[in-house]
This record gives sequence, structure tokens and C-alpha cells, in this order.
Amino acid sequence: MSGEGGLTHLDARGAARMVGVGHKPPVARRAVAEALVRMAPASARLMSEGGLPKGDAAAVARVAGIMAAKRTPELVALCHPLPIDRAAVDVAVDPAAGEVRIRAEVETTARTGVEMEALTAASVAALNVYDLVKGVDPAVVIERVRLVEKTTGDPAP
Repeated sequence: MSGEGGLTHLDARGAARMVGVGHKPPVARRAVAEALVRMAPASARLMSEGGLPKGDAAAVARVAGIMAAKRTPELVALCHPLPIDRAAVDVAVDPAAGEVRIRAEVETTARTGVEMEALTAASVAALNVYDLVKGVDPAVVIERVRLVEKTTGDPAP
């Protein structure tokens, strides 16, 4: 049941537990996640023009995603609380394709990575787009959320 490097989220009895990372040095870490939201081209056009009845979905999604990155340990059961050095969420609307692409990037200097923070940011941003679009397009769908990249740098001085 051992994971990468002997880490596991299960104890000897198979019960869930938080992995101990205290023995690891703080290291610069970065993760990027993406979400894809599909909707009718007319709905994407409304969003890109700021014409949704509920307001500016891109702005709301950016702020919600950043907030979500900071609150990840409250939402994902076994995540460690991390000092977030930077969180950024970009929202790109393609009206012709009826797509909204959300890119979340999170950085920290810590003993464990920020993949879950980036994935949570992208997910929550997508949920906010969904919420603000659903009134004009009940067929809107969050199609995909995925980790795109993660990097681990040198130990902190």
C-alpha cells in the first residue's frame, strides 16, 4: 500500500491518515491545473462581452479560484495547510468554440506540493462560471479538470 517514496495515506490497519512530511526540507513548488467549461457559443459570447445577467463571470471565477486555493485544506480531507506564495487564475473565453478555459497556477515554498491547491482553484473557478451561466444556458457543463504541470525546485536556504 506504499505510495511514491514510501508515503501512504493509510496506516497499518488501512485507516486514512495524513502523511507526515516534517522530515522533508521546504522546497519551492509550483503546480498548474486547467478546467474546461463548455456552453453554447451564444452563452460564451454573452460571457465574453460581460452580458450575463448575474455579472462578470470571469472576474468572479478568478477571485473564487484564488480563494479556493487558500482554503484547500478545509475542503480536501488529507491536505496539509500550506503557505501560498502566489495563486493566479486566468479565464479565457472562446465564443466561437463555446469554451471557457480556466488555468490556475499556485506556488509555495513548503514540504509538500501544491497540486491539490491548483486543482481546487481550477475546479471552484469552473463551478463559479457554471453558476453564473446556467441561467442562460442550462446545458453548460464542466467537462474536464486536470493537472497540467508540477515542479519542485531546490531546497530553501
